[in-house]
Amino acid sequence: MTARLLALSIDAHDPAVVGAFWAGVLGRPLSADGTTVLPGDPPDLALRFVPSDAHRVGPNWIHLHLTSSTPEDQERIVARCLDLGAGHLDVGKRPEEGHVVLADPEGNEFCVIEPGNRFLAGCGFLGELACDGTREVGLFWSEALAWPLNWDQDGETSIQSPTGGTKISWGGPPVAPKAGRNLRLELEADDAEAERLISLGATRLGDVLYADPDGNEFRLVAPLGRR
Repeated sequence: MTARLLALSIDAHDPAVVGAFWAGVLGRPLSADGTTVLPGDPPDLALRFVPSDAHRVGPNWIHLHLTSSTPEDQERIVARCLDLGAGHLDVGKRPEEGHVVLADPEGNEFCVIEPGNRFLAGCGFLGELACDGTREVGLFWSEALAWPLNWDQDGETSIQSPTGGTKISWGGPPVAPKAGRNLRLELEADDAEAERLISLGATRLGDVLYADPDGNEFRLVAPLGRR
């Protein structure tokens, strides 16, 4: 089987609070324990919030991009996020840039992208996981998930499921060192697929924990019939 992306897992001091925030923003249901924002239709991914005492050290290596359809829609999305507990974040955005940078209740950065953004056209509301990473890691994930490249230029790469949905993009060098809180992708994969990922450049860190060529952790979950 080819590895299937299930979720983005995010360290959190209070998973239920952050889970409720993102369920409200995305308009999706929560798991019974309140820590996982469930996916919509495939190929949507879940957002899973994992208890952790770790603190943020600098920007996250992944942040979310939400799309909007009109200027009024962008304003409504920003207002809803603020009502649910988000705050504005100053990251040195230039005046001509149309996106709005926010932080969720635990400080995780995300952007509400301006309408008319052609790169995210047709991606859905959760348009992109924007990652800090090299071209090589983008090529690794393209092979790992069997998602074709939709961008490969000047060290920047992006991939998307053949059925559409959220893009995953890497900004190219320089890549910041990782410290503090962790964000990791969760994949469904069997033992044979785990070995294939290692042959592509992954490193085994534990029974179910691996690292991609940039050293980013990811977790493998056995297929449903084997859990």
